[in-house]
Amino acid sequence: MAVLNVNLTRIESINMKKSLKTAQKGHKLLKDKLDELIKKLLNLVRENQELRRKSDEMLKYAYQSFMLAKAVIGEEYIEEALIIPRKSVSIDISEVNIMSVKIPKFNFSNNLADIDKNEICNNALYGLAYTTSELDLAINSFSEVSESLLKLAQNEKAIELISSEIKKTRRRVNAIENVTIPNYIDTIKYIQLKLSEDERASTSRLMKIKEMIVEE
Repeated sequence: MAVLNVNLTRIESINMKKSLKTAQKGHKLLKDKLDELIKKLLNLVRENQELRRKSDEMLKYAYQSFMLAKAVIGEEYIEEALIIPRKSVSIDISEVNIMSVKIPKFNFSNNLADIDKNEICNNALYGLAYTTSELDLAINSFSEVSESLLKLAQNEKAIELISSEIKKTRRRVNAIENVTIPNYIDTIKYIQLKLSEDERASTSRLMKIKEMIVEE
C-alpha cells in the first residue's frame, strides 16, 4: 500500500487515526447496506420468477379465451364490437425508496372490475351487438394479465436498479477495504516510525551533549 503525503507530526497522526475510524465505520455501514441490497435482490428475483410463470399462464389463457370468442362470434364482429372503446385504463407512477434506491411503482387502475365473466355487462368495454359471454371472459382475462404484466415490469426495473446499486456499493466497499483503510494504517505506522526515530535521535543528541558537559 502507499503512504499518504502528510506532515510527519503527532497531530497528523491523531488526525489519521480519526480518519481511519471514520473509514472503518463507513465500510461497515456500506457492507451492511450491500448485504441488505443483496437480500432484497434475491427476494425480488424469486418473486419475479413466480410472477413471470403466473403471467405466462394468464396470457396463454387470455389468448385461448379470445380465440374461442373469435370462433364463436366471428372475427369481423369482434372487430366491429371493439372498434370504439368505451372504457379507459390509467397508470400512475410513483417512487419507493429502498436503501437509497428510488424504485418506480406502477399503479394500474381501470373500472372493469364490474365485468362478470359469465354474462354481458351494460358497462362493457365494447358494443353489445353480436357479442357473447366468451368475449366477456377474454376481455376480462386480458385486463387481469395486464395488471400482472405491469407488476412484472415494475419488479424487473427494480431488479435492474438494485443490481446497479449493488455494483456501485461493492466497488466502494472494495475501495475502502483494499485501498483507503490500508493506506491510513500504513501512513499511521510510517508517521509513528518516523516520530520514534526522531525521538531516539533527539535522545541520542541530548545524551551526547550531557556527556560533553560532564567532560568539561
